[in-house]
Amino acid sequence: MINFDKRLVQRIRVPLGFIFAIVFLIFARPTVLTLAIGSVIALVGVLIRGWASGHIRKAKKLAVSGPYGYTRNPLYLGSLFIGLGFSAAAGVWWLALVFCVLFLGIYLPVMRVEIGDMRRIFGEEFDEYEQNVPLLLPRFTAWKNTGEAFDFQLYLQYREYRALIGAAVVLVILSLKAFFLA
Repeated sequence: MINFDKRLVQRIRVPLGFIFAIVFLIFARPTVLTLAIGSVIALVGVLIRGWASGHIRKAKKLAVSGPYGYTRNPLYLGSLFIGLGFSAAAGVWWLALVFCVLFLGIYLPVMRVEIGDMRRIFGEEFDEYEQNVPLLLPRFTAWKNTGEAFDFQLYLQYREYRALIGAAVVLVILSLKAFFLA
C-alpha cells in the first residue's frame, strides 16, 4: 500500500503543480523588488535543472557527473529553487509556506520511490553513490570527478528548455500583475 501511494504521488506531481500555479498566480502580489529577488532565485533553479539534464542518461548509466556529484537529485533541487524564486517574486509569505509543504509532501515520497528503482537498476554502484552523495541538499565538493562533460543533446532530448520557457512565462505574468494590476 505504501509503495502504491508513493507511486501515485509520483504520477500526480505535475498536475498538482499546475493547480498550485493557478492558485499562486491568483493570490500573488508582486512588487519590483520581489520580482527582482525572485527572478534571480528562479534563474538559479533553471540553470541547475539545465545543467543536470545534460548529465543524466535515465536508467542507462548512473549519473555521478556534473551536479550529480553534489546531490542525488539536482533536478528536484532546481525545481525547489524555481518554486522558492516564484514564491519570493509573488511577495506573499504564505504562498512560500504552501509551496514548501507541497514540495516536501510530493518530492520526498517520489525520491524514496526512485531510491528503490535506482538500487534495482544499478545495485552496488548506487549503494556507494547513496553513501557519498546527499539526497537533496548538496555537498560542498563533488564526490567524483568523472571528466564527463555536459551534453547539450541530452538537454534537448529531455526538453529541459521547457523549464526556462515556463519560468519566463510565470515571471512575465507576475511582472504584468505587478505593473498593471497593483
